[in-house]
Amino acid sequence: MEKNILFVGLGNMGGPMARRLLNHCHNVQGFDLNPLAKEEFQKAGGEWLEDIRKFKADIVFSMLPGGPQIKKLYLEDQKLFSILKPGNLVVDCSTADPQVICEVYEKAKKKALRFLSIPVSGGVKGAKEGTLTFMAGGDEEDLKEIEPLLKIMGKNIFHAGGPGAGQGVKICNNMLLAIHMIGTCEAFALGKALGLKAEVLNRIMKASSGHNWSLEKYNPCPGLMESVPSSKNYEGGFSVQLMLKDLSLAKDSMERTGQMVELGYKAFEIYKKHFEEGYAQKDFSHIFKKIQN
Repeated sequence: MEKNILFVGLGNMGGPMARRLLNHCHNVQGFDLNPLAKEEFQKAGGEWLEDIRKFKADIVFSMLPGGPQIKKLYLEDQKLFSILKPGNLVVDCSTADPQVICEVYEKAKKKALRFLSIPVSGGVKGAKEGTLTFMAGGDEEDLKEIEPLLKIMGKNIFHAGGPGAGQGVKICNNMLLAIHMIGTCEAFALGKALGLKAEVLNRIMKASSGHNWSLEKYNPCPGLMESVPSSKNYEGGFSVQLMLKDLSLAKDSMERTGQMVELGYKAFEIYKKHFEEGYAQKDFSHIFKKIQN
């Protein structure tokens, strides 16, 4: 059954997610503050909105940079919660502070709206190929209703718990991702210093206890995998800026809960320095260039 959908945020992640919905014959209206997103979205058959408040949909998806943008969209500048009809379903796929999500959830509830926070994992490649992992927080019945649409965009769907739970999982996941990416880079840098060939080290580690996602799916060493950013001058993918944002959320969570996570905090410091050195838009695997001699 065709759905009428509004998709807000058509960047590196939201753009391919919305196009997958279009390719499966759903009616999708799109909005983004960046006009460069317009051409590809329209080419896929989407209806571009110059004025977001003129949407005609009962399901809203959003993929935004973070909590402040979520609040501006739904509560402040555009105030979509004041336009949506009672019972409409809002699905936000951004990564944000769990406290912000809980606040937005409560505001939605007061307006008789349904709100799911479903951050994703899998990067730009996963968004294009429809292999994302969804980490949902909110009402399980609402999640069941939206599952057919999520399955168009992703491969794995998990209900993490109540409002903000998906965000908590995403923060923990990306903190771990940062840590094992740094560890993988350090292993290759040390291997080079020891005179080992990168391809030999890679092959052996993949079959040994050091095996991890960064090593197998997103290798930071140039030339070992064709389709990843490290073999494309570290362009595209998941930027240092975005990784730093997620690590900042992890740091805030550490401080709020009193749970010290030493490697997570160190990863935050490493990426913060890399960001400040001018590599904000490079893929987060570019940290390899900083680590190697």
